[in-house]
Amino acid sequence: MNIEELANPSVLTQPVYEPGKPIEDVARELGLDPEGIVKLASNENPFGASPLAVKAAKKALKGVALYPDGGCVRLRAKLGAFHGVEPRQVVVGAGSNELLELLGHVFLRPGDEALMSECSFAVYKLVALLFGARPVEVPMVNFTHDLAAMAAAVTERTRLVFVCTPNNPTGTFNTEEEVLAFARGLPGHVVLVLDEAYGEFLEKRPDFLQLVREGRNVICLKTFSKIHGLAGLRVGYGIAGAGLAGLLNRVRQPFNVNAVAQAAAAAALDDRKFVEKCARKNRRGLAQLRRGFRKLKVESVPSAGNFILAKVGDGARVFAELQGRGVIVRPMGGYKLPEWVRVTVGTPSQNKRLLRELEAVLSGMAG
Repeated sequence: MNIEELANPSVLTQPVYEPGKPIEDVARELGLDPEGIVKLASNENPFGASPLAVKAAKKALKGVALYPDGGCVRLRAKLGAFHGVEPRQVVVGAGSNELLELLGHVFLRPGDEALMSECSFAVYKLVALLFGARPVEVPMVNFTHDLAAMAAAVTERTRLVFVCTPNNPTGTFNTEEEVLAFARGLPGHVVLVLDEAYGEFLEKRPDFLQLVREGRNVICLKTFSKIHGLAGLRVGYGIAGAGLAGLLNRVRQPFNVNAVAQAAAAAALDDRKFVEKCARKNRRGLAQLRRGFRKLKVESVPSAGNFILAKVGDGARVFAELQGRGVIVRPMGGYKLPEWVRVTVGTPSQNKRLLRELEAVLSGMAG
């Protein structure tokens, strides 16, 4: 019997998330020197990881013969104190992606609906499909969540609503006032998922936790993968009411976050200087890329994240040409934006390299 005949039928139609290619893979496939490749595809921190986190991770390696804290008790306590909530309101996952899946386990059944913008993080749709729910994608306005249209799209079948702000991959954000009004207008059978993976890059950071304090069906997702530079360790967390967090912890596997990751994340919270430094450098990097794009007459979307969308004509071709030159970006065809690529903000020299190579690629395509 074919193994696929034994599988859950929905698995056979489940789309597969395509991450950005690692430097080593690109080097091997194209015969390039990995030392000369610049990866600006996955919104990683080009300035590295928090030094305090690296130090704590090295220390934690000495104890890896033992299982980690299965309930992330110490990390949850520290996160609770950091954000002014009770530890029981915190759920920790192997990246915030795991928390998205846990939300599906708890709240989605076949026939339910999950609401999202049509150009937002791909995993929202994947989670809905995984649990047999129907993803409802609402068009954006100026690459930004149309919260009024999203509110109008809520039905009695809607269970989860996803809002990523700043939004990946567009980099746009909704104001605190807009999101608060949207959240307060949702009916009681809906859980709002506020994905704040890029929130630390905002100059004025919103306080969406006030919705949790109000007792609303809201979970705020945060991550150590972006500004803290711990993408390789996979640590994310959510803050919600104790009841909602308790449901997620019921379906969370024990030992889901390894000991090294827990230690690094706890230390990263103390590294405020590193976070502020990276935010400042990111703003300068965004300005550098915007200036460069304007010089090349390339349209870009104003971004508040650590990445920027650039309209290059044939996104897939530009991606391939840049990759052949040792610069990895992200084509946006999968997001229904075939003319665009997403560029992660790099170091000043990496940004300069990207702009130089892009100019050469566009000139070659025009010729």
